[in-house]
Formats: sequence, C-alpha cells, structure tokens
Amino acid sequence: MRYASITDRLRGLGSGKWAVHFEARRRADAGEGIIELTIGEPDIPPEENLLDVCTEAMHAGRTGYGIGGGADPALADAIAAKYSARTGRTLTAANVLAFPGTQTALYASIMGLAEKGDEVLVGDPYYATYEGVIRAAGASMRKVPLHARHAFHMQAADLERAITPRCRVLLLNSPHNPTGAILTRDEIAALGEVCRRHDLWIVCDEVYEELIFEGRFVSPLDLDELAERSIALSSISKSHAAPGFRSGWAVGPAEFCERLLPVSETMLFGNQPFIADMTTYALTEPSPTADILRTTYRRRADVVTAGLAGSPLVPLMPDAGMFILVDVSALGMDGETFAWAMLDRGVAVMPGGAFGAQARDFIRISLTVPDEDIAEACRRISAFAATASTERPRKSA
Repeated sequence: MRYASITDRLRGLGSGKWAVHFEARRRADAGEGIIELTIGEPDIPPEENLLDVCTEAMHAGRTGYGIGGGADPALADAIAAKYSARTGRTLTAANVLAFPGTQTALYASIMGLAEKGDEVLVGDPYYATYEGVIRAAGASMRKVPLHARHAFHMQAADLERAITPRCRVLLLNSPHNPTGAILTRDEIAALGEVCRRHDLWIVCDEVYEELIFEGRFVSPLDLDELAERSIALSSISKSHAAPGFRSGWAVGPAEFCERLLPVSETMLFGNQPFIADMTTYALTEPSPTADILRTTYRRRADVVTAGLAGSPLVPLMPDAGMFILVDVSALGMDGETFAWAMLDRGVAVMPGGAFGAQARDFIRISLTVPDEDIAEACRRISAFAATASTERPRKSA
C-alpha cells in the first residue's frame, strides 16, 4: 500500500525519543520500583476552581460545537488582554488563535510559515518534537548551536552564521526546555535585528513563562520593532498544572492570524466551549499555582545540586522551568548510555541526546516528583557515578 511522504519524513521522530521513559513505565507496571524523572508533568492537580468551572460549563450545556473562528470570544478577549498588558500595546481577538495545547499551536504555525525547500532555525539543544513539526511541513531544521559556555543562550553571531537563503523562521524557546535558560531583552533584540535583516519570522514557545525563578520574562512579541514578525505560543499546561486539558494559543500579527485561520480550522473547527470557559477563568482570575510550582521546582533543583555535590557529575542550575540538566561527560559516557544504566538501578532520566547533539553529554532530570524521591534518585546516581568513574576511562580532551 502507498503512504504519503510525511510518514517517511517523520519516521524516527515520534515517541522513539522517549524510549527510556516508556521502558521505565513498562518496568514500573511490572512491579519494579522506578523513580521516574523523565517527563515534565506537574505533580500537583489543577485548582478545584478550574475543575468546577469546567464541569459547571459542561452541565450548563457548553458541550456542543465551538463556533469556529480563532477562539471562543470570551477566551480570545482574555488572551488579548493578557498580552496587551504584557506588551503595552493594544491587542484584540484578531491577534489570537486558540488551539488544543502549545504543540498544536506550534504545528499550525510552522505549517503556515514554512514548506518544502525552506529551513527553520532552531537552537540546539531543542525540545524533542521540534524537528518533527518542521519536517511535517516539508521544511528542514537548521541548527544553531547553544553552548554551555554561554549558559545555552543563543548568540546573535551564531544565528547569523547559521542562516542560509532558504531560512524562513527562527523557532525560539524561552524559557528553554531542556536547559531552563531565559533570553534577556538585549539578547532578544540582537537576535531580532538579525531576523529583521534576513526577513525571518520569529516563533517563540513560551509555555514556561510563569515558571521563572527570578527576574522578568521578555518575549520577542514584547519588542515594538519585532512585533510585526513575532508569534508567541503558550498554554495553561504548565502555569496552571493542567496539561491534560490541552488548551493553548498563538498570539501574533492580525494578518498572520487571518492567514492561519483556515489551517487552524482544518485541524479543529472551533475550540471546546467548556475548556474555553475554564481557560478564560484561568487567565482572568488570580491563581496560586504558578507561585507554588516556581518555589517547588527551584527547591528541587537545589536538592539535585546538593545531592550530586562531590560526584564527578555537574548539574547546571536552571533559571526557569521544571528540569535540570546534568553533565555526565566526566564519566567517559554520553547521556544515552548513562540513562539506560540508571534505569537498571531504578532511576529513569531523559538522555540529553533526545534534545539534540549539543546536549549529548547530559541527562535531563524532571523536578516533578517529591523532594525525597529526588534525593533518593541523586543518591543512586552519585553511587553509580562513583563506581563508573573508577571503572571507565575518561574522554580525552
């Protein structure tokens, strides 16, 4: 039988990147005691108020078809108000598209901005689904190295060197997964100037915006000189501990939203009314969830740093988010080898190579389990590292 070429373009770019995670789940289901530090799923439930709004909306009959268009009117107004306050400019429903999660918003955005023969610039390391999204559109991913010596912040000079005549989009992720790095206003302005000279769109995945440990978040969309070419993507998955509700959005120029609307509507003709009501409530009412998560993840990152002190492993303290990277290169092995070895010792972590070549010598630890589990995982990791460092030769310089 025949298949469309997209199935070939995406071969190997799906769930295979989470092989360690799925094997950990299989072993746990079989009765093994596994400390799971792989995926970023908040370990606190959504607020009761959110659940109440959602269920009340369903009981009130908000279970029919959505009306189509960019978003439910009340939700579109709530999203527009959020970004108007953040940018200092007046945005309206014409600047908003709603999607079932940030991933879908990303897919639709790239489908609307890139196609066969085009290239999309992405910092390496990068979130594991980015390459698949880009290749689904027929485009190719053009990697921009993010170096540990720059704390994994994209440098304008590195971006400039990576650009080719085929480049159409810069896909940013700030706060960054897996590194937890946050781009500053000056860094964004410098990157934006490169994009202006080369007439590139800027798509920014900002799902961890509310989980910054210190300082203030800045988006390309916030800069007046970049607003005409910038699209911000986000959701309530992380900020409100509600990933299963799949409620996200894209905010950008009105022309972008108008042109992308048919793409959106062919994917999901109108968002789910009861989820729209819940999301509207989440964006318009005070919430303690993000504050709780910020405090919790920062504390747990400190637990990892303390737990690995004295070992040959080097944790990189994140500035935001729910993960911490750990450099395992001193053991003479890459993150993939280390992750599988730790799984045999009851600890599941993500190999850095799942996020690109620049993270190959790292593992990513999720901070979404209780402190005592993280502490125990670090004891096991340190014990293995101590043994491995005496048994394996170090990498040559």
